[in-house]
Amino acid sequence: MKEFVESIVKRLVDNPDAVEVTKVESENNTIYELRVAQEDLGKVIGKHGRTAQALRTLLTAVSAKAGNTRSTLDIIDR
Repeated sequence: MKEFVESIVKRLVDNPDAVEVTKVESENNTIYELRVAQEDLGKVIGKHGRTAQALRTLLTAVSAKAGNTRSTLDIIDR
């Protein structure tokens, strides 16, 4: 999943080397924390949060199909 999120986000941003995804696991939830360069934050969030919501929807669908625990995406401001 981590690689899935990284591959999508790296195609969206101008500075793909600054993309970091860390995985934080709990007993019934996996949180993927996404960090991008400050100037790319708007591209990842999108107008009215639509891009961020689409990323979260994709992550939820792929993790459900893989049979993993519930997955969420947090976009962290540096």
